[in-house]
Amino acid sequence: MLSMQNISKVFTTDSVQTHALREFSLEIDEGDFVSVTGPSGSGKTTFLNIAGLLEDSTSGAYRLDGEDISGLGDKERSRLRNEKIGFIFQSFNLIPELDIFDNIDVPLRYRGLKANERRQRIEQAINTVGLGSRASHLPTQLSGGQQQRVAIARALAGEPRFLLADEPTGNLDSQMAEGVMELLEEINAAGTTIIMVTHEQFLAQRARRNIFIRDGRVSTDKSDTSLKAAASA
Repeated sequence: MLSMQNISKVFTTDSVQTHALREFSLEIDEGDFVSVTGPSGSGKTTFLNIAGLLEDSTSGAYRLDGEDISGLGDKERSRLRNEKIGFIFQSFNLIPELDIFDNIDVPLRYRGLKANERRQRIEQAINTVGLGSRASHLPTQLSGGQQQRVAIARALAGEPRFLLADEPTGNLDSQMAEGVMELLEEINAAGTTIIMVTHEQFLAQRARRNIFIRDGRVSTDKSDTSLKAAASA
């Protein structure tokens, strides 16, 4: 579903070149739950931005659902982002002036969906994350864990091919983080592919695959079997 081959990303400022990714290669299949870890500056964020079509690579090939992304213009990339990729951010990125229903509705409006279809998608997504009774609440009336659930519902309403989660539990206490992780596991079990960047190793090990990035390359790629063996050792 997602294929990166020999991706490189070079940032140039004042004649200084920074290699964020170096010949980065990765294959992710439909239905995977992949955690991405690595030290600060290893290239995790750059990988996430390229996977989410927020940045271009300097070189290499990226195919999404079999489609070559490299030659696409901004308009087409925006369409693919809106239709195929759901984003979950550490800071939730909710609009404080809008209630939960309307926060989820915003990206659906950009897709030009009819009101009835939007309502059905929103109600289903809100119920999926367990907030059916909170649709008219503002973000400030919810806990941090509930706000993150709204962010997940917003992503799910778009019926994405995969979710990109950037430190989705980073601003939550341990109890709220546990609830969000359980929800992500349920969503993955229902068939949605998830790629999650996290610095918490105990959360990373709950994914089916754990990819460790160092110096802009995939350093290790552990499957579910090897993760379980490591956890029991």
